[in-house]
Amino acid sequence: MFTPDDVIHTYTRREALDDGVLMDAGAMSLEAGFKVPVALTARVWATCVGWGSDEKVPQDESGRLWDVLWMASLAARAAARRGDSGRVEFQVLVVPRGGRRPRLTRLALLLGPGDHGEPVATILAPDED
Repeated sequence: MFTPDDVIHTYTRREALDDGVLMDAGAMSLEAGFKVPVALTARVWATCVGWGSDEKVPQDESGRLWDVLWMASLAARAAARRGDSGRVEFQVLVVPRGGRRPRLTRLALLLGPGDHGEPVATILAPDED
């Protein structure tokens, strides 16, 4: 139906990672139980993982990343038991920047193909795609 000449533009997952549109969760995703590469959108990273030393509440990015990955892995396992696939929503408690009290934050886990058809996971805000 389409030929390579018909493609106007492509943007690969690798390019999104290189550009900072996606942030690689790295080896911690394996520790949380994922068997596929996991990335977070820059928006999720900024609101749920990113943390500065000047914040009022002592936290660190690795602990915040663990919380997001662990809750995503629990949601993925529950969805697999139900036979769901694709997109799964979940919640995680996040202390907002400049804040002291954690806030329940909704996120989504999207399972799909990577650049070469391999399975990958992306954690994003519910209104992102």
